[in-house]
Amino acid sequence: MTYDDLQHARRVLGLDERASLKEIKSTYRRLAKRHHPDTSRTEELEAIRQLNEAYTVLMDYVTGYRFSFAEGEFYAQRPEERVWKQFEGLM
Repeated sequence: MTYDDLQHARRVLGLDERASLKEIKSTYRRLAKRHHPDTSRTEELEAIRQLNEAYTVLMDYVTGYRFSFAEGEFYAQRPEERVWKQFEGLM
């Protein structure tokens, strides 16, 4: 998988630059229902194929991702916690 493959997969699902696993899965389910061959026209078979390929690429990336437990990354992911830390002990 290349970075371009990953970005293409993200765009197929219509995800932002940052997305949680929950967002990836719920977006995929919503789009899969919309484009499923049983509920859509036959010309949308290409759309479901692309959707499935994109989901596979994203899930391969997510399951192989090495999470950072560094303090800086924690606060980058949860900026509201940085604010709480600033006022820690003042209350």
